[in-house]
Amino acid sequence: MAQIKNIGLITSGGDAPGMNAAIRAVVRAGLFHNIQITGIRRGFEGLINGDYFPMDRRSVSNIIQRGGTMLKTARSAHFLEPEGRQAAYDQLKNFEVDALIAIGGDGTFRGAKTFGDEFDFPIIGLPGTIDNDLVGTDFTIGYDTAINTVINAVDKIRDTAESHDRLFIVEVMGRDCGMIALRTGIASGAEAILIPENKSGMVKLIDRLENGRKDKTSRIVIVAECENEEGGAFEIGRHVKEQFPHLDTRVSILGHIQRGGKPTCMDRVLASRTGVAAVEALLAGRRGEMAGIVQNQVVFTPFEKAVKHNTDVDPQMIRIVEILSL
Repeated sequence: MAQIKNIGLITSGGDAPGMNAAIRAVVRAGLFHNIQITGIRRGFEGLINGDYFPMDRRSVSNIIQRGGTMLKTARSAHFLEPEGRQAAYDQLKNFEVDALIAIGGDGTFRGAKTFGDEFDFPIIGLPGTIDNDLVGTDFTIGYDTAINTVINAVDKIRDTAESHDRLFIVEVMGRDCGMIALRTGIASGAEAILIPENKSGMVKLIDRLENGRKDKTSRIVIVAECENEEGGAFEIGRHVKEQFPHLDTRVSILGHIQRGGKPTCMDRVLASRTGVAAVEALLAGRRGEMAGIVQNQVVFTPFEKAVKHNTDVDPQMIRIVEILSL
């Protein structure tokens, strides 16, 4: 394998708190090993368009505490086409970039695998997504910040729910994965959670409202944003209002506040550890893998295994919600 002298760095897909901490770690680890780090703005789209610039210590000064991504991110329909990927490869060669680190989630790694296989190009991924839906890491960069943002918001919603004896249906992010809803449902003392992995959530919610305690002054229901047979939060709210017209039911969509904000300590440390690991993995000859943390140890998982799988959530977690919501 040719010696790596210049590593390209992109953030792709949805932004996640902690991405800037990961960028900082990659740049500083590269400098530590006398490797040039080339920043590429706007993900795969920037890879194609040649939006490249050299990064140094000053580039990543005072960013570890910032949410979002200084490299910006964008969707790229062109990268899905062979011609787009060829243009990206030509740009990498033009800027003398020898390898790539991609910070993102499921879609990012699928694109990275295709590109790496087509051009025999070394790529290591970092798990940057608030959804926590990747295999090969206990937690993804941004997940801890996102769930703490949700908890802070739900705690405030409960204040007004208690004041008015209301039922609040709170929608959180998680179109294909209910990990945000599941953990925040437990942590916020939710009456019920509705997630794509558990098809009986609506049935259990109706049963709880019919047969549960009548003396509760507030009720919180956490719903993942997925479009399932019950619909989104507003559709679920409509069903509840029809069946329980005596309940003062409101719907709250938390939306993109879950993506923003200063990353937590956990996310900053996770981003820093995996960022350093990604640089050193490329220098050791690894490629086509995601760097993650499992049981407090750095591990590497091939892209094809890291992308999300349709696995069931831990049934014990769902059982905990049912037990504690009595």
